[in-house]
Amino acid sequence: MVAGWLVLSGAQCQRNWLAPPPALPPTASLEQIIHTVNQNNLQIQSFSSSQAEMSIEGLLGTLRGPMAFQRPKRFRFQGGTLVTGPEVDLGSNDELFWFWMRRSPQRAVFYCRHDRFQQSPLRQVLPIGPDGLVEALGIEPLDPGLPHQGPFPTKSGALEVRTLRETATGPMTKITLIDPVRGAIAAQYVFDSQGQLVASSVVQEFRQDPLTGLTIARKLTLQAPLTGFRMQLDLGHVHINRLPPQAESLWTLPRYEDYPLVDLSQPQTPGNFGSGG
Repeated sequence: MVAGWLVLSGAQCQRNWLAPPPALPPTASLEQIIHTVNQNNLQIQSFSSSQAEMSIEGLLGTLRGPMAFQRPKRFRFQGGTLVTGPEVDLGSNDELFWFWMRRSPQRAVFYCRHDRFQQSPLRQVLPIGPDGLVEALGIEPLDPGLPHQGPFPTKSGALEVRTLRETATGPMTKITLIDPVRGAIAAQYVFDSQGQLVASSVVQEFRQDPLTGLTIARKLTLQAPLTGFRMQLDLGHVHINRLPPQAESLWTLPRYEDYPLVDLSQPQTPGNFGSGG
């Protein structure tokens, strides 16, 4: 009897270790999906990584450096290479965002208020701003008040939710794919009123934070096909709800010697961006 119990117990432990139960059943309702996703996402108040990687196609190549985020709008990525040193500083606080690139033809630290990003010439290079980058990570909660449709099953096994959204540029349809095993957002696709793909975010790898047990995207690809924009992001060993000691200083508009501040909300600001030589 004892031997039999040990065998059965060992088999059960092995099954649990190899295949944990999925977070969502295949027949999950929309309410279940929203509850499960938000249960994870609403607990993510911040994250940090000492060695994130960002690669924007046609712009410098792969950059490595620290990345941090704190709700609602605080974000910072300072990327560079071992050979050339600092190359890019992309950040935001609750009021505004900024972008500095060492090789930009126009030497400046460009900044703009969040509510003026859509009219900013910075969109020529970064059609996805800091807000969009955080949303692309899939850590924003699903708003139960929005007009959602679904869920719809997909061939990959993901659960599809469609959402109608009114934006500054017109009505959009957002398709969100949910990974039922993790109960996390695995991909997002935004289409305009003509059915053209405006932006997409596809997660290649997730990370479950060992301390909090919360899930976040680790590797993902962002695209804006209409502008030719493509970004690959790897957060590395990202830590959830743990910021570095100097975090408050991260949210301050930086100053770089010989790079004046340029307010992109001013209509006379030239939009001369590029990768440089």
